[in-house]
Amino acid sequence: MTATSHNALLRLVVLAGSLSLLTPSRAQSLQFTNVQLQANREAVLTLSAPVGRSYRLEATTNVNAWNGLVTFPTNASPTLQYTDSAAPYLPARYYRAIQLSGSNILSGDHLVTTNGDVVVHPLYHASLVMSWNGKIIYSDPDDDGNYESRYADMPKGDLILVTHEHGDHYSSNKLATLRAPGGVIIVPQRVYNLAAFATFRPNAIALPYGVSTNVVGLNVLAVPGYNSNHGYTNNNCYVLTLGGRRIFISGDTGDVPEIRALTDIDVAFLCMNQPFTMTVTAATNCIRAMRPKVVYPYHYRNQDGTTGNAATFKQWLGTDLGIEVRLRSWY
Repeated sequence: MTATSHNALLRLVVLAGSLSLLTPSRAQSLQFTNVQLQANREAVLTLSAPVGRSYRLEATTNVNAWNGLVTFPTNASPTLQYTDSAAPYLPARYYRAIQLSGSNILSGDHLVTTNGDVVVHPLYHASLVMSWNGKIIYSDPDDDGNYESRYADMPKGDLILVTHEHGDHYSSNKLATLRAPGGVIIVPQRVYNLAAFATFRPNAIALPYGVSTNVVGLNVLAVPGYNSNHGYTNNNCYVLTLGGRRIFISGDTGDVPEIRALTDIDVAFLCMNQPFTMTVTAATNCIRAMRPKVVYPYHYRNQDGTTGNAATFKQWLGTDLGIEVRLRSWY
């Protein structure tokens, strides 16, 4: 994947609740067409772009050092839009948009590491895929007929994490179809022992609580995750350490001391649905204790089908701790 020279550049200053556009977007094929500052001081950026191509939005507080912010999906519409939920915590923010060339470009949010960006691509509910350092990492890929199209053209996984065996987290079919040749699957012992998992054991690692392993250039630590619906040792939470960053993936759990005690988490994926995992109150308290830099509410569809937990969580968490909440399309 390569990038052309940038096609659109602007400077956005967010200070005391105001927005100033200091450098207008250039009148080219790829250009910023609108920038709005929301009441919560998040910036909503809209771009006009030729269809059928891929683009990356980059940001910085120093125009000599740009970082990836998001790679858009290959667009079927001339309009691209992104909400920058980090803007409220920065005194100034510059943006530019870049057209990408190449194939097999994974869209999603960027996390800068010492060894290239992690790109985070939500799939649905508790399923996600990440790319980093030439490797593809899945967490809890599963079958759901309503969202099966989200797996179309997804790359094969060099590492697949499974938190536990429940049907919205585990799929033998997905493990078979998504695992790359030589790909590794990490599971709790309970999943490793399943008869349906037998065919995957030669390529699998059963990881108990408190134990870590190095695989595909990163470290994976199993952390306790449990509640009244998920017994102790049934569900693995995971902490991935890669390129100097730490990513937490909850699976299904309650607000437990072992999670609250985690430190230096850069990105957290946290469950919040009823009656199976955390209430919004519990999720809010957990994140306020853990204090990751960024949190993605996921697994937030309740048993009755409602999906309002994520927005409520963001409101209740507030902004006083400087934790960025990213609301993404999981359903």
